[in-house]
Amino acid sequence: MRLSGSITALATPFTASGDLDRPAWKRLLESQLEAGTQGFVVAGSTGEAAMLEAAEYDWLVSSAVELVAARVPVLAGTGHSATTATIAATRRAAALGADMALVVVPPYVRPTQAGLLAHYRAVANASDVPVILYNVPGRSGTDMAPETVAALATHPCIGGIKEAHSAPERMQALLTLRNEGFAVLSGDDPTAARAMLAGADGTISVVSNIVPAAFRRLCDLARAGRTDEAWAWNGRLESIHHFSGIEPNPIPVKAVLARQGFGHGLRLPLTTLATAHTAAADDAARLAADLEASCRARAA
Repeated sequence: MRLSGSITALATPFTASGDLDRPAWKRLLESQLEAGTQGFVVAGSTGEAAMLEAAEYDWLVSSAVELVAARVPVLAGTGHSATTATIAATRRAAALGADMALVVVPPYVRPTQAGLLAHYRAVANASDVPVILYNVPGRSGTDMAPETVAALATHPCIGGIKEAHSAPERMQALLTLRNEGFAVLSGDDPTAARAMLAGADGTISVVSNIVPAAFRRLCDLARAGRTDEAWAWNGRLESIHHFSGIEPNPIPVKAVLARQGFGHGLRLPLTTLATAHTAAADDAARLAADLEASCRARAA
C-alpha cells in the first residue's frame, strides 16, 4: 500500500469515566471511511499513545484493522525513546495486523544524526512492515536533517516520511527524495496545501478528525494541481487550523469531537480545553458541520 491523500491521525475517544469508548471509536472510524479518508494512524501522539495501557493499544490497532478490512492503510504509532522498545512495538503492531509503522524521532533523548541513522536502520531491519519516518522537532526535541532522510530513503523497508517541519525549504528538500517506494507526506495542517501543491503525496492530519470530508477535498484539489481552488478551500479551513493550535494537540480537536458525539475528555497530564476557549470550540464545531455538509452535498 502506498500512502497518499488524506490520512487521519486518529484521536482516541474515552468515556466520561476515562475508559476507552469502544463504540465511539468504531463510529469514528466508520464516519471517517464514509467521508473518504484514505488512511489512518492509530495510537500516535494525537491518539494519546503515551497514556494507553498495552491491552488498550492492542485493541485499538486490531479493531481498526478488522473494521477497515484493507480498504485503506492502517498505520500504528510505534516510536519510543529507546531503539529496543521501538523494535518491540513495531513487531507487535505488525502482529496485530497494521499495514505500516509510524516511527517518530526518539523523543527526549535527543540523538545525533548518526544516532538517528542507526536507530531507524535497526528498526527497519527488524520490521515485517514498512516503516514511515516521522519528524516533529517541536515535540521530539530533535530535527532529522534532510541528509539523514536521504540516507534512510533507500532502505527497502522504509516507505516514506511524515514531515511536521513547516518551513517551505524543508519540504522542497524532501520532495527530491520522493519516488514510487518513498512517499513524502506533510504532518502540518496549516501548511499542508502548500506542501501538496509542491508535490507532497498527502497529509497525515489532525483536523481531519473533525472535518474528514473537507480535508479530503483539500487534498484532492491540491494534489490535482488546482491551485486557485485549493487555496480558496484552504481559506475556508484556516480558522479550523487556528483553533486546533489554541492549546496543545489533541486538546482542541477532542473538544470538537466531544461536541460531535465522539468521546469525552483526555488522560492526564492532558486536561480538557480551558473554559476561556468554549466559545471558540463552539464556533469550530459549527464551522466543521457546515464544511462537512457542503462536501457531502457536493458528493450527492
